[in-house]
Amino acid sequence: MSDTSGLFFPTQVMRRVLDGTWVAATPGDDGDATDAALMMVPTSIAYTGTSATTTASGSVEFTACTSVSLNGVFTGDFDNYQIVIRGTSSANDYMEARLRASGVDEDASWNYYTRQYIYADSTSIAGAISQQNEFRIGNFSNVQRWGAVTDAYGPYLAQPTAFRSVAVSDYASAYIEDYASTHSLSNSYDGITLLSRGTQTHSGVVSVYGIRGA
Repeated sequence: MSDTSGLFFPTQVMRRVLDGTWVAATPGDDGDATDAALMMVPTSIAYTGTSATTTASGSVEFTACTSVSLNGVFTGDFDNYQIVIRGTSSANDYMEARLRASGVDEDASWNYYTRQYIYADSTSIAGAISQQNEFRIGNFSNVQRWGAVTDAYGPYLAQPTAFRSVAVSDYASAYIEDYASTHSLSNSYDGITLLSRGTQTHSGVVSVYGIRGA
């Protein structure tokens, strides 16, 4: 039987063949902008907190921050992006996000973002819709590690942007949230800011991937 095990690299997905060598799983997966998915390394980082630095793989590791801004992670090479985050928090708190262009967050004084959410906690399920100054990544606990995956649809395109974020944490024992958000302005954005709702801080790692469309 053939060996179907594989390894994941930040810039490419490989598969193992019978002779033990590793080859590209699909044509073009060589770590350039033609790949199906590619790690997007920020051109620069801004943060409020203890530290935020780019790792050797291209992810951003942040420590005790109330905000982390990733510049240059959205480009014309990809339409859609996936943002993967894992971390811990200093107290139970929301992580939220705003689009960013040329090092400046979208004006937070206007309700450009609309979000609908649904969450499940034990036997309770609830949801709501609202207009806000940002979209939401998730509601996180300070007890155990949490995680979230956010899909951003067309942030670099000069058109309204949509998001979907699915998050899990041990907030209230075991907790899952699903957020759908829209942004109403037809502007092009090259970055994103992750921020705390309050004064609590977050620590962890965030990775941004460009997803090649058809």
